[in-house]
Amino acid sequence: MRKAMDMSLIYTFFDAANLQRWNDHLRPTNLTELDKQAHKMVIAWVLAKFDETEKDEKVDWRELIEHAIFSFIRRTILTDLKPQLFHRIVKEREKEMNDFVLREFDERIPRIDEGFRERFVMYLNRDGMSREDRILKAAHYLATAWEFKLLHKANPTMFGIDRTKEEIDRQIREFEDINGVKSLLFAKDTFDFIDLCGQLRFQKRWARVPRVPETTVLGHMLLVANMIFLHDLDTKADDARMYKDYFTALFHDIPEVLTKDVITPIKTSIDGLDELLSEYEREMVSTTLLPLLPKEWHMEFLSLVDNPFGNGDGKAIKVCDTMAAYMEAYVSERYGISSGALSKGKDELRARLLLSDAGIDTAELIARLEGMDI
Repeated sequence: MRKAMDMSLIYTFFDAANLQRWNDHLRPTNLTELDKQAHKMVIAWVLAKFDETEKDEKVDWRELIEHAIFSFIRRTILTDLKPQLFHRIVKEREKEMNDFVLREFDERIPRIDEGFRERFVMYLNRDGMSREDRILKAAHYLATAWEFKLLHKANPTMFGIDRTKEEIDRQIREFEDINGVKSLLFAKDTFDFIDLCGQLRFQKRWARVPRVPETTVLGHMLLVANMIFLHDLDTKADDARMYKDYFTALFHDIPEVLTKDVITPIKTSIDGLDELLSEYEREMVSTTLLPLLPKEWHMEFLSLVDNPFGNGDGKAIKVCDTMAAYMEAYVSERYGISSGALSKGKDELRARLLLSDAGIDTAELIARLEGMDI
């Protein structure tokens, strides 16, 4: 039976950690497409929440998430085209470009759920942008602007740098009618939330363990969120469950921006440390993160970040979290970069996945990953 939670698609998301952004500029840090897409979805959540709050109109969260995934797929297929060239191709050769994207999609992900593919085709051929598409586009430009601030200081005299800034600013202004865009531009606290989440792009996974590709906490969070969404498509979850699962997964490691990552062997070898860290994380979320968000959102945000693996579909989210960690270790070994710690961690994660009982066919996913030519 074909599924949306297909390993070829999951690996497509993961492989975006190899897709470098702004690689024709001097970069103060590694900037990848996986991280950009993750930051974009954090920003999209903020924009959409503002839009719901201020317009009192419900956002179609299922469409917003799925269209973000479709956009992500298209971007990975088109690799790192310069924005100016990409926009010109869209304007002048959109049909040919979409035909190419679909051919590549079918070749890379031939066993995907038919319904998922049909909706992808509809997305590629749609006329105009829905409200959810505009929110995603605005989030895209705001995430780009965040990156550009890092780059501008390192490239102040580079040819065309001021023109790039002017173009990004112009693109953001096109979406000022979205309430959340105005709020982000003029409300320092909420922008600080976006900025703080962006710092998880600097935090590497598997601290002190050499790996290729290096992945970050923020990129890992998106991979887990995309996986649980695909699982929810397969299980025909309702809209409320999809929203809850996706954003619980997207924010599941957000306390690490306040505490940094403490690796599992340390947590489990010091009696009581895990409970102490959880208590400290809750305290830091309440005192540092919550004040950056509108008060009306506080209860909902706490429900997303507090004990993400312990309620609702927590077991399934934990399996996706473990699968993402396994991929991080397994792919590095396949690339030829390993160590005793990485190899041991990979084997332990694999064994844990095979014993899971969350309704996800982990054995099939592992077999598909290990059978790939990567």
